[in-house]
Amino acid sequence: MQWLVTIVVVLAALGLVLLKLYRFARALVGIDNQDQDKPSCGSCPGQRAGSSDLGITLKPLVQIGDKTKHSVAVLVMANVSLASIAWGQEIRPPNYDESKASSLRLVSVLAGADGKRIESKDQWELQRKYLVDLLAKEEYGIAPSDPVSVSIEVFDDGVAVLAGEPKPKIRRRQIAVNLERRGKSVRIDLAVWSPKDRPSAPCFLGLNFRGNQSTCDDPAIRLTTSWCDNRNPGVIQNKATQASRANHSERWPIAHIVEGGFAVATAHYSDIDPDFDDGFENGVHGLFPDHRLDAEHPDRWGSIAAWAWGMSRLADVLEKLEGIDPKGLMVLGHSRLGKTALWAGATDERFRLVVSNNSGCGGAALSQRIYGESVARINTSFPHWFNRNFRKYNDKEDLLGFDQHQLIATIAPRAVYIASASNDKWADPLGELLSGHYASDAYALHGKRGLDAKELPAVNTPLVHGSIGYHLREGDHDMLLYDWQQFMAFAKQNGF
Repeated sequence: MQWLVTIVVVLAALGLVLLKLYRFARALVGIDNQDQDKPSCGSCPGQRAGSSDLGITLKPLVQIGDKTKHSVAVLVMANVSLASIAWGQEIRPPNYDESKASSLRLVSVLAGADGKRIESKDQWELQRKYLVDLLAKEEYGIAPSDPVSVSIEVFDDGVAVLAGEPKPKIRRRQIAVNLERRGKSVRIDLAVWSPKDRPSAPCFLGLNFRGNQSTCDDPAIRLTTSWCDNRNPGVIQNKATQASRANHSERWPIAHIVEGGFAVATAHYSDIDPDFDDGFENGVHGLFPDHRLDAEHPDRWGSIAAWAWGMSRLADVLEKLEGIDPKGLMVLGHSRLGKTALWAGATDERFRLVVSNNSGCGGAALSQRIYGESVARINTSFPHWFNRNFRKYNDKEDLLGFDQHQLIATIAPRAVYIASASNDKWADPLGELLSGHYASDAYALHGKRGLDAKELPAVNTPLVHGSIGYHLREGDHDMLLYDWQQFMAFAKQNGF
């Protein structure tokens, strides 16, 4: 009976969509939520206009008028209903009641493939590989092993302009990173700021959501030509305009970072892979058409794995770049790009510090807690982020034989910092902290202290006594100066 009702509802919705299609025949619609503004795949629903009580926000691929909003909503709900039918289930409503959070049945990070506990750090590399392979197969997807040709063009090398003023002590470089394979190529624009008075500075590498020009007001920064989300200011038909300059600069306090002794590098995540379900045809996925994720190959890479792979290609460049300490590479990200940073840290040991900011489900938060965003919700809203095997656990977290604490553990014995926000229940701050806590056995194996706490600290009270740091910032789903101050302090504490 439930199937019949669902089918009737879907058919009715599709009928309405067909009647409206002529009004926006050239508009494409997806489901998105969050990272570009406050709500993200790890944010509380309802924090901004456009978010539903299920944490879904409409994301048109081209701009549409107010008269079409009802039609777009119908189309999105039809898509969600169809996805639910295809996977044979309806999606469980989100839980925000701690008393209803699921009890944990976590597998120890020291339990090997045979179930036996490893006892020494000499066994860790084999164990780490086992955990990375497990997470790749069941969640993020296996990236291709074939190499690509990496070439660069430094098309800008000068003095940074920040907050309208030249900064003689800050060097600005822009580098076109070209990836080529079998006659196909992808260009990633990498912007790098570094202190002129430090010959070899440790470097934070993070992807941005809106293009390099959005990170500061420097008119010399190249305007991105890659896909952009139409909801962002200064974007028309998915292309950035001059009006998009500096409209995300609050997330990138570049002068503060460089004056603190660090370099910072960023690239637009859409340069690597555009953030919509395109059948894995564009970006770096297009370089590997023989390694496409599909029903026959459910364990291949999704977009998060592609973004992480792209960050490793940027590390190829940074570790050879003048003024950058090749032993001081640090990777960080916010929300979906926080998930990306964690996976980049898991798969590339050149990143000596990994920073996850508000990464939530599929990032630092434990899926088994079933709090905030769920596996089913994220796989439905963003079917291109993870591999198809991860869909097996939609509303079936009891079947998980792994969880995100194992992801954090793969970074050991390197340092990791996890950041949450007090209003960001969608990302489950307690679940993020507990991942760090239950990953700590891997650090103890190396004689290092992990994260002792099992309860959230007071807001704005960082826990930085070991190789796993954590803070709960007051406020919403975002990455702000306070967060960066803690990241830098933790980096210095860990020898950077």
